[in-house]
Amino acid sequence: MRSFKGYVKCLVAGLAMSGVMAPVAMAQKTVRIAYVTTESSPQHNQSKRFAEMIEERLPGHFNFRLYPNGQLGSEKTSLEQLQLGELEMANIVTPIMEADRSLEIFDLPFLFKDRDHARRALNAELRGKMVQAIEKKTDVEVLGIYENGFRHTMSRREIVVPSDMKGMKIRIAGGKLRQDVFRAMGANPTPIDWTEVFTALQTGVVDGAEAAIYGLYEAKLYQITPHLSLTSHAYAPSFLVVSQDFWSKLSAEEQKVFHEVGEELVAWSFDFSERTENEQLEEMSKYAKINKIDFEKFQEVTASAYETYARQYGSEWLDVIRGAAQ
Repeated sequence: MRSFKGYVKCLVAGLAMSGVMAPVAMAQKTVRIAYVTTESSPQHNQSKRFAEMIEERLPGHFNFRLYPNGQLGSEKTSLEQLQLGELEMANIVTPIMEADRSLEIFDLPFLFKDRDHARRALNAELRGKMVQAIEKKTDVEVLGIYENGFRHTMSRREIVVPSDMKGMKIRIAGGKLRQDVFRAMGANPTPIDWTEVFTALQTGVVDGAEAAIYGLYEAKLYQITPHLSLTSHAYAPSFLVVSQDFWSKLSAEEQKVFHEVGEELVAWSFDFSERTENEQLEEMSKYAKINKIDFEKFQEVTASAYETYARQYGSEWLDVIRGAAQ
C-alpha cells in the first residue's frame, strides 16, 4: 500500500501538472524600478516605500526589484525603455522636465522660499495639471511628483547676498538656465563631473559646488569646505512613472491601488526629505558653518528668468506658487 506521505506527494504533483496550482505561482508580477541616484537618495527611498505600501495593500501580487545607481542606464535610457515597454517603472527627473518645457518652472531660481512653501504650492490640483502635461508628451503613466530636495551651495566663503558670489568658481549641474542664474549672481559657473568635485574643491580648481543636501553629505564636501549656504536656489522634483505596456496589464483594482499609494507617498516624501536633511545638516554643522541667505535680494537679481518663463508658458502655474508663499 502506498504510504500517506507518498500519496500527498503524488497529489501535489498532479495538481501542479493540471494547472490547479499554477495561478498562485504565476500571479506575482515582476516590477523593476530604475533610477540613477544612490541608496541614500530620496528617489531610492520613495521607490522602496512605494513597493512596501503596494505589498501591504496587495500582498503577493508583485515582486519589486530596485535598480539604483543607474544600473539599467541613464534617465534618458529609462524613459525610452518605458516607452518601448522594456521596463516597468522608473523614478526620474531630467527627461520628464525636458519632455514638456512648461516644467522648466522647476528650474526657475528661488521658486520656493522653503519646504513649507513647496508643500502648499504643489497641491493636488497643480500636480494634476502637471501630470496631464507629462502624460500627453511622454506616453507614460505618472503616479506621483515628489520632493527630491532643494539645492544649496558649499563654498570657501559665506554667501548671504549675491555680491558674496562675485568671481567665485562654482561647480554646477543643469543646463543653460542654471548657468545664467549663477552668472546673474556674479559667480563663474564651472561644469565639472561630480566624481571630481571633492578633489577640485580641495585643490582650489573651484571655490564651491551646488547640490542637494544628500549629495553634499554623501560626497563629504563639508569636511573640506568651510561654509554651507542654504541658497535653495533650485528645487528638483522626482517623477515616479509607469510604462503604459505594464499599466495595461494591471487589473482595475491594481491600477486603483497604484494611484492611491502614489498620491499618499507625496506627503511621505516631504517628511522623509525634511527628516533626513535635518539629520545630515546636524552632522555637517560639526565641520562647516551653516547660514541662511537674503532670499529677496537673490530673487531681485534673477527676476528676469521669471519674465522669460511667463512669456513662453504663461503665468498660471507661477501664480499658484506665488499665491502659496505666505
